[in-house]
Amino acid sequence: MYDSVIIGSGAAGSTVARKLAESGKNVLVLEKRPHIGGNCYDRPDAYGIVIHEYGPHIFHTNEEEVFRFLSEFTEWRLFGHEVVANVHGTPLPVPFNLNTLHKVYGKEKADRLEALLVDEYGAGSRVPIMELKKNKNPEIEAIADYVYENIFLHYTMKQWGQTPEEIDPEVTGRVPVLLSYDNRYFQDKYQGMPKDGYTAMFEKMLAHQNITVETHTGCKDCMAFLENKVLYKGIEFTGDVVYTGALDELFDCEYGRLPYRSLDFRFEHFAQDSFQGRSVVNYTVSEDFTRITEFKYLTGQTDAHGTTIVKEYPFSYTGAEGEIPYYAILNDENRALYEKYKAKLAPLKNVYLLGRLAEYKYYNIDAIVKEALKLSDTIRR
Repeated sequence: MYDSVIIGSGAAGSTVARKLAESGKNVLVLEKRPHIGGNCYDRPDAYGIVIHEYGPHIFHTNEEEVFRFLSEFTEWRLFGHEVVANVHGTPLPVPFNLNTLHKVYGKEKADRLEALLVDEYGAGSRVPIMELKKNKNPEIEAIADYVYENIFLHYTMKQWGQTPEEIDPEVTGRVPVLLSYDNRYFQDKYQGMPKDGYTAMFEKMLAHQNITVETHTGCKDCMAFLENKVLYKGIEFTGDVVYTGALDELFDCEYGRLPYRSLDFRFEHFAQDSFQGRSVVNYTVSEDFTRITEFKYLTGQTDAHGTTIVKEYPFSYTGAEGEIPYYAILNDENRALYEKYKAKLAPLKNVYLLGRLAEYKYYNIDAIVKEALKLSDTIRR
């Protein structure tokens, strides 16, 4: 009945499903949640404010192919996303940039430090904080110490439950010092939000005559991954299977659980026009939560009264009911454990792994859509 089964309906699964359906394949999408869209799912709350149930997702990309593809299913509210850090009550632009430098130091000293940094690294450079800390110039070292202590250290320890030195460079490299006056959190050509929300975009993506979507259906409800074949409802399935879920949980954590960080989202509503006057504030030196998002500043919504925020509290994922794995904890030991699970699927040539959980790595939305488009081309050949 089906040529392909896609497990998961987030950005990865929905993209693959659409491209395979357009090539003429009959596609079944299995989604264990009661809704499509994965962690990008958005919806109105009880007050009519559109919220992101699994935390804020801001789309950004330089990939023309990705932007063109997604634009088939949505119009955009494009804007330059800006974030500030609350440092002892003072809002500072992050990533730490030349505007931040001038807010922290007086003009005369900031001008001198700016010249030093630009001379050392070049105008417009993105310098990872751990690289900046290696600089032997005492004034640059002092900047690095300030950024490390006030922007990076405590926030990172809250987010990951580790010191920066324990965290994989792939993660710390995503926290730069930016040698420009660009206050945008991202420097991509396109950034913003789907005009009608992510859920509406994925609904259009999956609205194809060759796509069947079954929500409330985990892959184990109807599929089995044996040593040399895949079963669908007890019968061997020889079509293509794209799995986007947690790989260790597919095998009941037989070799042990892959470590992840999870998040506890606590939503609050206020009967006032604004709570913090901007979309995102990171709490880098205080509070147990990492950031507060005020959704109306992301969505541009004006047709609802009051405002809704969410605070994010990181914790270690245990697999308990209701917990969601968000961020893979990358190190050599965990990668080796992941490879053991991946090897179990090696004999199954019709099974493909795609996405943050299935590949145990970090992806932005645009990056996973790009990978999904590439995988679709591979399968269609």
